[in-house]
Amino acid sequence: MAPLGGAPRLVLLFSGKRKSGKDFVTEALQSRLGADVCAVLRLSGPLKKQYAQEHGLDFQRLLDASTYKEPFRRDMIRWGEEKRQADPGFFCRKIVEGVSQPVWLVSDTRRVSDIQWFREAYGAVTQTVRVVATEQSRQQRGWVFTPVRGLLTVVASPVAEHRLRTRRLSSHGSQAQQPWLTGPAAPWHVGSSWTGARTRAPCVGRRTLKPLRHQGSPNVIF
Repeated sequence: MAPLGGAPRLVLLFSGKRKSGKDFVTEALQSRLGADVCAVLRLSGPLKKQYAQEHGLDFQRLLDASTYKEPFRRDMIRWGEEKRQADPGFFCRKIVEGVSQPVWLVSDTRRVSDIQWFREAYGAVTQTVRVVATEQSRQQRGWVFTPVRGLLTVVASPVAEHRLRTRRLSSHGSQAQQPWLTGPAAPWHVGSSWTGARTRAPCVGRRTLKPLRHQGSPNVIF
């Protein structure tokens, strides 16, 4: 059963790396379609609001493009993951409550679980869109590579999440059961956002991506 809110005719789930232009694209689409027809929804909105309340922070400053949120980013990610583990649809339900427009643009889809929730709730009207920008363009917009160590990792796309899960499986001795995950046959991925360097990682092929794509959606880009 779909959650409280209108019955959308189209749900577009946007994903992309930091400073790739997700907000710009969704706001431009809303401007063309009109705010009475199109709603821009942000999964980070309820996350940041609840986090700000619990930690005594300025919610509006967490939402803007300033550097205010940077010192809290890692802890906010950790906090959000704990919420998702307890309830995968927690933030998804929050953003659709009371939305009446027929077109929904979710501007910051970062987890496979988010995609699964929307597809289970709204079915065939749900499509995915990947926003891509060159590294040079992202740097001009203020992006700076930040290495992340340990188990806490920012997952920027469904493909990145799959790679993360695969690496974790590999680290727990699953190579013997699934030898294709690692070893000489695994291709090189250069300039990985995981380490910022040349990294050997398993390739994500069509067989892996097929369950993540909605059939009849030729414009889905991973």
